[in-house]
Amino acid sequence: MKMLMAIVQPKDAPKVQTGLAKAKIGATKLQSTGGFLREGNTTFMIVVDDERVDEALAVIKENAQTREQFVAPSAYIDNAANSVPMNVQVGGATVFVLPVDQFIHF
Repeated sequence: MKMLMAIVQPKDAPKVQTGLAKAKIGATKLQSTGGFLREGNTTFMIVVDDERVDEALAVIKENAQTREQFVAPSAYIDNAANSVPMNVQVGGATVFVLPVDQFIHF
């Protein structure tokens, strides 16, 4: 059994949630913040049998798309040399796959 912790942009969260539900994969959705842009994210905690890890990853990959966004570095980087907007890649998903020793549901 594995736990997947998938961090996605809020724009992609509804698509990921719908895709997981269609595949009958349960998930707990949490609001989170962090990363380079210090913007909000959505973190999905998903526990699946080992045989379904690839299926869950495919659903996440299909529904969490990367995109480019212009940001002003001075708003996000301490001591930025200038405030010329820069193009950065955002979106997609960061997924951690962790072993689960025990799963208890009350």
